[in-house]
Amino acid sequence: MNDNKNIIIATGGTGGHVFPAISLANYLTNAGFKLILTTDQRGLKFIDDKFVNKIKIINSSPLSKKNIFISFFKILTAFLKSFIFLLKSRPKFIFGMGGYASFPICFAGTILKIPFIIYENNLSIGKANRFLANFAKKIFISYEDIEGISDKHKNKIIIIGNILREKILNNSQIEKNETNKDLNILVLGGSQAAKIFAELLPDIFVECKKNMINFKIYQQCLNEQKLNLQKKYEKNGINYELFSFTFDILKYYNLSNLVITRAGSSALAELLNCKIPIISVPLPSSSENHQLKNAQYFKKKGYGFMIEEKNIKKELFNLLQSMHKDKSILNSIKTNQKNHSDINVFMIIKKEINKIFYEN
Repeated sequence: MNDNKNIIIATGGTGGHVFPAISLANYLTNAGFKLILTTDQRGLKFIDDKFVNKIKIINSSPLSKKNIFISFFKILTAFLKSFIFLLKSRPKFIFGMGGYASFPICFAGTILKIPFIIYENNLSIGKANRFLANFAKKIFISYEDIEGISDKHKNKIIIIGNILREKILNNSQIEKNETNKDLNILVLGGSQAAKIFAELLPDIFVECKKNMINFKIYQQCLNEQKLNLQKKYEKNGINYELFSFTFDILKYYNLSNLVITRAGSSALAELLNCKIPIISVPLPSSSENHQLKNAQYFKKKGYGFMIEEKNIKKELFNLLQSMHKDKSILNSIKTNQKNHSDINVFMIIKKEINKIFYEN
């Protein structure tokens, strides 16, 4: 093993890709590795100031059929920037966090014979990772039930669990009381989900109030939606708290005993480890419908419920009414969630990374 302990973590895009990357960066930095994060402009907003001197911006693009020449040009430009960057930095290896933002740096690593690991936390492997699997040293996955990985790559697969923020993993070990009080509902989601949920859910909450269902709402929303939501909730006597993006989401996890969310893999994994019953509403436009597959898996495992967006108005009220009348529904879900834990994820990663260092 040589003394090169430089690692690049390639991420970007949504918080679902970036938050696990930051968690991994924190852990590996504390373990003595030298880290650089590559991200795009979208992902930059999720990265806190302590990594400001360890960031390389490389903007890429998904391969869009509508604007194929423009997207191809952006990808090619990102690849060339990645190639030059890797020539200068010469890391020991690359850790690709999935999504189109990590593709150029990993593919450039292939050309330069720099080994890389890819990480997939969805139940269906994404397009970028599916292609990169052909060249990856290892494929880290969160769930053994994953679909879409070719049989020829089975020997590369390592089940590590979900890479989560350390404070989430620590919080997951805290034993909480069973749900026997009023519903405290957290409405969670990024900008798209916040907008749609603010349009679809308030009328359902008003109906709940009229039917004597006791609850409090903690709702993530866009800043421009706050005033209308305040008026709606105050007019109908609904107990609520609104917030926009926050780095302290654990505060709201600990205040809630039910969450309505999209079915992004990172959000679902955090809620699962914090043992909070979930109503997942998959994003209909998610790539290859991967959010639907995530939500179906969580429903099958008994970790929560799934409602398709088109059915929210006719299904959500009845579900909330059932939970209000019978708290054992939520307690049953929490019992199922207790059978899952990702507390050992970083120990597994460190073990596998050390193997790569000794092999090279």
